[in-house]
Amino acid sequence: MSDDTDEEAEPAVELGEGDPVEGAPLARVASRLTWPQEASAIRRKEGDATVRTPDGPRTVGSILDDVDETYFDTRQTFLSTARSAIGTGPIPTAEE
Repeated sequence: MSDDTDEEAEPAVELGEGDPVEGAPLARVASRLTWPQEASAIRRKEGDATVRTPDGPRTVGSILDDVDETYFDTRQTFLSTARSAIGTGPIPTAEE
């Protein structure tokens, strides 16, 4: 248990006031699913979900169009396959 003090708890990481980023992280979308999954089931359940990519926001369905896999045995397999299709790098901020 914690000690009773008058000090307010500080966040572990300071959140800055930056520009918003459109879409959700790919890992967040993947965490909403149970594994294993067929690509068609992912498309049906989360195909319209927008995720953040280095090239801007994309739907999960469009990412699945770029991969040859039809079955993902684990969440990690899905994430690594999707990341190989979309790349890694800085995510652009949303245009306002």
